[in-house]
Amino acid sequence: MEENTQYYETYEANLLKEMLRMCTSLGMLDGELLKSEDIDQKWKEWAPDYIAEALPEVNSYPEFAIACAGYAGMAAAQWWDEDWGRHHGAKYESLHGPRGFDDMDEFIVQNILKLELTSSDAKQIMNILLCCAQKATTFIQHEHIEAQTVKAFHIFARTVQVMFRIGAALQLKRLGYKFHKVDLSRAGMKPLS
Repeated sequence: MEENTQYYETYEANLLKEMLRMCTSLGMLDGELLKSEDIDQKWKEWAPDYIAEALPEVNSYPEFAIACAGYAGMAAAQWWDEDWGRHHGAKYESLHGPRGFDDMDEFIVQNILKLELTSSDAKQIMNILLCCAQKATTFIQHEHIEAQTVKAFHIFARTVQVMFRIGAALQLKRLGYKFHKVDLSRAGMKPLS
């Protein structure tokens, strides 16, 4: 089992690295994954429900099934920035539009990110998440995994986790977050020894 865990971790790390590279080359990220433990914890809560809804869609709509995890990440990051005290308990279903999972992407863009679907920001978000989902689909195909196997399930779960984290990072960047190096000696603080 340890060998399988290593395989999945390597797959996830490589996919994340490739998506970061692509998002950075498109000017959407700065080469690092912006993140928060609060947001990552939200995925742990939402993942079982998300995967249960998305997995049946993989054969017919693979990019959509993967991309929606990115939208969920953007929603979590938006709520984290906006008022985490009020939103930290948000249930997975709060991401659903009137048609449930089928219009989650549009619902999140309009109602959580508060963007008009025809706006340039909304189109840019939709394009980058589609590109990421297409990259993820290619990654999965290169694994030559037999459909409907335990391995296929784990690869899908790791893939949508990466998409969630990328979506969160994209939204954090849009909100103005970035990494800053801090020189503890200049800040008047002593390094831990």
